[in-house]
Amino acid sequence: MSETNTPQSPQPFPGAQSAPVAQQFQGPQTVEPFLGAQAAQPVHPALQPVPLFPVPQPGRVPMQPSYAQPLQPAQPMGPAQPVASAHTPPGPQTLQYRFDGPQDAPVLVIGPSLGTTWHMWDRQIPELSQHWRVFRFDLPGHGGAPAHPATAVGELSDRLLATLDSLGVQRFGYAGCSIGGAIGADLALRHPHRVAALALVAASPRFGSADEFRQRGVIVRTNGLEPMARSAPEHWFTPGFAAAQAAIVEWAVQMVRTTDPGCYIAACEALAAFDIRSELGRIGVPTLVLVGAEDRITGPAEARTLVAGIPDARLALVPGASHLAPVEQPAAVTDLLLTHFSTSWQDTLAAIPVPGSGPALSAPVLPLAEIAPATAAPEAAAAGRRDPYDPGMRVRREVLGDAHVDQVMAGSDDFTGEFQELVTRYAWGETWTREGLDRRARSCVTLTALVTSGHLEGFAPHVRAALRNGLTPAEIKEVLLQTAVYCGIPAAGAAFAIAQSVIQEETTPRP
Repeated sequence: MSETNTPQSPQPFPGAQSAPVAQQFQGPQTVEPFLGAQAAQPVHPALQPVPLFPVPQPGRVPMQPSYAQPLQPAQPMGPAQPVASAHTPPGPQTLQYRFDGPQDAPVLVIGPSLGTTWHMWDRQIPELSQHWRVFRFDLPGHGGAPAHPATAVGELSDRLLATLDSLGVQRFGYAGCSIGGAIGADLALRHPHRVAALALVAASPRFGSADEFRQRGVIVRTNGLEPMARSAPEHWFTPGFAAAQAAIVEWAVQMVRTTDPGCYIAACEALAAFDIRSELGRIGVPTLVLVGAEDRITGPAEARTLVAGIPDARLALVPGASHLAPVEQPAAVTDLLLTHFSTSWQDTLAAIPVPGSGPALSAPVLPLAEIAPATAAPEAAAAGRRDPYDPGMRVRREVLGDAHVDQVMAGSDDFTGEFQELVTRYAWGETWTREGLDRRARSCVTLTALVTSGHLEGFAPHVRAALRNGLTPAEIKEVLLQTAVYCGIPAAGAAFAIAQSVIQEETTPRP
């Protein structure tokens, strides 16, 4: 039985050929092969095999996982099952969703990747829905969902919980891909008593750098989603799969093209701000970390960072898959999810502490190469007044970008260090954090002031900041035309030359 809360369900993707099953790993060093796979390395005698077959539940027929039989070519799924009921999401604080599977079964929530719809999981549904009531959702502005942008992963998690609460779902398993995985990790950190088991697919404790996601927002704001749509196949699939599966490639391109640009930009901002590297040790639910062996976006290195930090985590490396492993290797991913959620589901709340209870966990072990050196902490501010340094540094990095701030801070020494502290505290911590003007307005004021004062040596980073704060190239042009009238043609002319170069660099899609 299927059920959806949107009158017109997004287009399901075409059929594809199934692929070899994956290799299953326990912990960061284990190399125990998953059933049906070829062992890549000898298994250490001290390592115990991962349970391969599900634990039957009372009153239910035991599962017959597909990896127990030779894999056959998969058939196209065709249209989604008939809709039992349809209604519009009640408001901006909930999400568009769909149910598949028995109404009395435990609920398994499945989250999509950025730029995709719930149909990226179509090939997993026939088997998963035999054992769970599968709840799929769309991100805001994706798959025809209402365009209510969310600029933080926590905001998306809150909307998901509000939707589940409205349906009476309190406890559930969760699997999510990319930003969908970030939502799952956030739920496990902030609402561990709600999550029975967790699967993070193509996920990371920090997705790339904040700068690259904010620049992606600049490109979409300037050029629309077409550059993202054209580049999606090479980022999501291996070259061989993309060449052989033209229908699926076209489906992927169309998914991105039909996404709301404002919601896509907001999701980029959410990923730019997402960083749970220091919190991985607090994820207490059993976790499967699943990654395509050829994923160049969130690859095996990021997956191993998750496994090293999460106390009860296992790594599954899927051969021949890139970022959208559920689409490219559907049989392997389905088998891994079946095994994980059948053997790791926690049916009681005793093992999961309510937030705020229980002893603090030790800090996770993180690869040193992925963490920037910590900067020296400034002296504590006077008692009774909040030190504006930390919020100032946060805003400074969000506006100017990590690369620029890192370069400036690296160049400071005993002579200039106190000046940089002053700038961070009072320019960024006291002024840019005020609520009277939004960042777009502050960028307009800053650009004008720099032209007026003739201090164009700082103009380029603030043009870049203006783009990331939401100004379009056309709006920056209007600011400079206005300054030409009131501040002088020569100054505005020099500013135009600098701005032209920065805008061209920032708005040109990169391979």
